[in-house]
Amino acid sequence: MRLSRYFLPVLKENPAEAQIVSHRLMLRAGMIKQSAAGIYSWLPLGLKVLKKIETIVHEEQEKVGHLAMLMPTIQSADLWRESGRYDDYGEEMLRFKDRHDRDMLFTPTAEELITDIFRGHVTSYKDMPLTMYQIQWKFRDERRPRFGVMRGREFYMKDGYTFDLTKEEALHAYNRHLVSYLRTYERMGLQAIPMRADSGPIGGDDTHEFLVLAETGESEVFYDSAVTDLTFGDREIDFDNVAECQSIMEEFTTKYARTDETHDEALFAEVPEERRKVARGIEVGQIFYFGTKYSETMGASVQDAEGKKVPVHMGSHGIGVSRLVGAIIEASHDDKGIIWPEGVTPFHCGIVNLKQGDDEADAACENLYKQLTKAGLEPLYDDRNERAGGKFATMDLIGLPWRITVGPRGLKNGVVELTNRKTGISEEMSPEAAIEKVIAQYL
Repeated sequence: MRLSRYFLPVLKENPAEAQIVSHRLMLRAGMIKQSAAGIYSWLPLGLKVLKKIETIVHEEQEKVGHLAMLMPTIQSADLWRESGRYDDYGEEMLRFKDRHDRDMLFTPTAEELITDIFRGHVTSYKDMPLTMYQIQWKFRDERRPRFGVMRGREFYMKDGYTFDLTKEEALHAYNRHLVSYLRTYERMGLQAIPMRADSGPIGGDDTHEFLVLAETGESEVFYDSAVTDLTFGDREIDFDNVAECQSIMEEFTTKYARTDETHDEALFAEVPEERRKVARGIEVGQIFYFGTKYSETMGASVQDAEGKKVPVHMGSHGIGVSRLVGAIIEASHDDKGIIWPEGVTPFHCGIVNLKQGDDEADAACENLYKQLTKAGLEPLYDDRNERAGGKFATMDLIGLPWRITVGPRGLKNGVVELTNRKTGISEEMSPEAAIEKVIAQYL
């Protein structure tokens, strides 16, 4: 992509309405534009990051064998009355009537709808276990939407639903999700700590939230600092192996880590004092096991091996895809702008032409652009007729991990400048070496 043809409405000044870093930088970098309170248009740069995150979530879910699907954003109130949640959910649910005076709602979550799909098609234990998920827009009518995409009313979310014959099998599905989520977040350059949490309106006794530590987090968290030393890495996991998934689950959840809703001072006091930490965290996902709460009330039963009709055990598992864009920025930025981890960057590398219109500089930039594209990468070429300072400021603001700077002076010596956005370190090298180094970071 050439910046002269791209829609990137960057702002030089901080928007007055933006209270936290991610909201401020997303507006300044031309990633989003507010449409109404807590509702945003995703502009080209923001959409690219959103789709990168979505792709990682899909890939990791598919590795586990979960099945992607898509449910509507609008649901009938009848299903929610059947489960008993229609009146209990509260004012966050956006309710309305269609032209036939039927009660409808904009989906905040989809336990009822997926249960209805399951009960309509699955009647035997032989068709289980089953896990289906979607990545779809949701709506919760927050009283005070704020912090940009971190606490908006409309949001993009992965929600998955597990159906198992027994509690033991359902808890394995729970552990399987926890393990897959650890790898998902690490691929995005995040450390998301699983913390014992409150289930809220979803229900159930077993639930963990995944939180990214950040000063602007909405939750107060209490944890043993030893949990921040844990990494998932490149482990190869057999997700059908119950003991292996259970072992990893215990590894990442045995040490104390809880949100303020489930915090236990007595248990926290048992953590060595030097490792007792209190901070704030951003929730980026949550997993639930809630047993037969929905299957019993909605008649989602199957015949077991003995021919007996039994309610299925269920769980739901979410990842805040749009919220993750803000969470990554909160965790990775400086005073110049965003610093994208390489796994989710909208463009792999920026190319800055210091003297647009100079034949040699133009040709060198075109070659860099061509070679990086040929290698399967997406470079962003700043071919605008702007001052060098303005071009550097734009690149720093949008936070691409690598920048290649091309100018007549360097080209006379056969070199370009390759800069790492995170470290700020610049190196002079031949254009060919710069291409090879950038490609090596991704392929």
